[in-house]
Amino acid sequence: MKTRLTIALLAAAVLAGSPLFAQNVAVGEPSAADIGKDQAQQLLKEVSVEKFEDAAYWYPSMALDFGIAQVKRLVGAPAAKQPIPDETAIGIKEDDKYVLGVKVSFFHRGVAEFSVHPQNPVPIEGIVKTISVWVVGRNFNHVLKIQLQDYRGQAQELTVGTLNFIGWKKLTVAVPPSILQTEYHYTYRSGLRITGLKVETDPMDSFGTYYVYFDDLRAVTDLFGESKRDADDMSDGW
Repeated sequence: MKTRLTIALLAAAVLAGSPLFAQNVAVGEPSAADIGKDQAQQLLKEVSVEKFEDAAYWYPSMALDFGIAQVKRLVGAPAAKQPIPDETAIGIKEDDKYVLGVKVSFFHRGVAEFSVHPQNPVPIEGIVKTISVWVVGRNFNHVLKIQLQDYRGQAQELTVGTLNFIGWKKLTVAVPPSILQTEYHYTYRSGLRITGLKVETDPMDSFGTYYVYFDDLRAVTDLFGESKRDADDMSDGW
């Protein structure tokens, strides 16, 4: 009985002081600090990747035998969106009153997909840990994916989540260490390049007209390597 009491007291003490139980991490969101951590020090920063203020920078893509996709810039924003603390601290102010709307008109049911792409790939410096985007769902079982290029320019896709919700929701995906973002021989660049947002539609929901809206594409990236780079180092990207 004494042994059991001692174990119980020790367990209670460990749980009370354990950092694991002291963390305040949102359920369902990946922790950027724990993803692909392969060095002793990190300098994690949340950065703005795209605010979707210019609809002309994005163009739609969809197979013509399945339907037609259109894009439009619309006034709006998720009420729960918060500014990036570092941008506020140094006084960065950018226009942020529009969202990117996508309208899809299906010709018939079936396994279809549509996507929107920037005119040029959007780079994210550092070792990217997570990527997030605000999306308006319409409670369909369509699946959102992020298309990107790795360090060597190889095409990659990350599944962000299913759009089976109503209203604005921030969706976040972890970037696995298996996606190459740097090469230890060279230091002139690192990171990823965003090439598109793709929606794979559920056959049962692929009919009529479908709308989806995007806003505030962000990333949490480790900038420790960039912060320690020599100012007089040569760039190999020529």
